Amino acid sequence: MPGGRSGVRQASLRSQNLALVLGEIYEATRPTTRARVAAALDITRATASDLVERLVDADLVDELAPEAATTPGRPGVVVAPSSDGVAALGLEIQVDHLTAQVLALDGTVLGRAQAPGDHRDSDPRRVTRELARLAGRALETLPTRTRLLGACVSVPALLRSGGSVVQLAPNLGWTDVDLAALLDRQAPLTGIRVEVGNDADLSALAETRARSRADGSPRGEQSFLYLAGEVGIGGAVVIGGETTRGRHGWSGEIGHVVVDRSGPRCACGATGCLEQYAGLDVIRRRAGLGLGATPADLLTRVPRGVRAGRALGWAAEAIGVAVASTLNIVDVDRVVLGGVYAELFDHLAAGIEAEVAQRVLAARWAPVAVERAVAGPGSAVTGAALRVLERVVADPASFIEAGA
Repeated sequence: MPGGRSGVRQASLRSQNLALVLGEIYEATRPTTRARVAAALDITRATASDLVERLVDADLVDELAPEAATTPGRPGVVVAPSSDGVAALGLEIQVDHLTAQVLALDGTVLGRAQAPGDHRDSDPRRVTRELARLAGRALETLPTRTRLLGACVSVPALLRSGGSVVQLAPNLGWTDVDLAALLDRQAPLTGIRVEVGNDADLSALAETRARSRADGSPRGEQSFLYLAGEVGIGGAVVIGGETTRGRHGWSGEIGHVVVDRSGPRCACGATGCLEQYAGLDVIRRRAGLGLGATPADLLTRVPRGVRAGRALGWAAEAIGVAVASTLNIVDVDRVVLGGVYAELFDHLAAGIEAEVAQRVLAARWAPVAVERAVAGPGSAVTGAALRVLERVVADPASFIEAGA
């Protein structure tokens, strides 16, 4: 019995160390080597080398070319997350488009397909059929050796933590839709584990990783309020690199913060929600454009007339009011504008900053920065794939045992 317990402890320690090593390689913001991994984790080089070798054999880590020698001695071989050993399928349902994207552990896009469409008050069965068709297209170019870990679908909806049921998606017109079950009925997704995530949360996940790589800082140092501007408006609070959703997973719905209780009725049933002042459809309408107009179309209108400029100014003021209300409760000093707001940033930022400076009580001592998202277009579908990939990073031992 004592020997058995010791074996369990040793196996547990090996599993933990394997996760630490893969996590160190995955989160590295510059090329790393076995020696640097050993130093960062305070383990011996022999231990680090053994663990890296296991990860290489499992196709989770690639060995790249040796570094250029800058000091006497043998140059270190660079190790990096695998570029094609494993991959995850990210799926996105948005009011005006669907996307499927296959992402490798190192961030390489191995396949992608997107289709525009109008999914307002849509039939979930029709939408999932189309999404599955796009998934099939994205998976066509997947290398034969690549192991697909699973899929995650991003949806602008209220979701219970850990669940697959869309409880409410006002702009899609969906209530109590088991999205994972619908997708499981569609080839080529049958038999693939499908998770479901809120679009703003997943965009914020992609944003934390992109920011870490952009400035070389650890992801754990990232804290900000994230706004995902689309037809609807999603929000996420990131503290220490992690999104916070509360006990049930329902916090962060900044699009339904009331900026004027006497305002127009929202699709959620309330009146005066932020979405009715700063959602993309509202901005389009106030600018005199149709629902199919892109943010680029909107920007071309700004120099040629006053309607587009006024629409963006009106939206910026409303966003600033909602953001200020949030920051008086949540103690972060950065606001990150993603989705279409990143494209419209130059016409929104000043108006938001003015409202925040006036309305956030602590702003005089701790000024709030309003910044453009750096993750780029498609952050929600990228975040969806990252969610699946990072489950393996957190527990590579289970992945290796399952494939043995």
